[in-house]
Amino acid sequence: MLRSMATLLVPRARKSPENATVPRSLGDTRLSVPVDLPATLGCDAVGVPARYGFRILSRLPAKGCVYADGDWWWWLVPAGSDLDLTWPLPACYAPGALVPDRAPRLIHHPDGGSPYTPPIPLYLLVCQLTGTAPAWGAPPQVRSTL
Repeated sequence: MLRSMATLLVPRARKSPENATVPRSLGDTRLSVPVDLPATLGCDAVGVPARYGFRILSRLPAKGCVYADGDWWWWLVPAGSDLDLTWPLPACYAPGALVPDRAPRLIHHPDGGSPYTPPIPLYLLVCQLTGTAPAWGAPPQVRSTL
């Protein structure tokens, strides 16, 4: 009994400047498009927390390049896929496919000749999974000169 109490009372190391863990500042990395796929429309990326990754991947009718790390999954979309769209939280839109450097790796190579995931089906799925109503930008007002 005395021995088991002694093991419970063993002091733990205190946090001090000498043994404190300093959070490493993450830089950014640009997702690279495989050389066999032309990215003529430029590249942006849409990221979602990993908990949504498999559900989105399995439900998309067309899939482009998909990258993942331990926390996020990223889909390549054509540049400007955020125009007139408000991507719902917790999704993250990354212009130029510049994402936090957590060593994302390519986990899905498209079967077709395009690196892109169509942004509208991806947007609608992200809205559905996050319980957010799609928010479309208002169309510009056109006035006739006739």
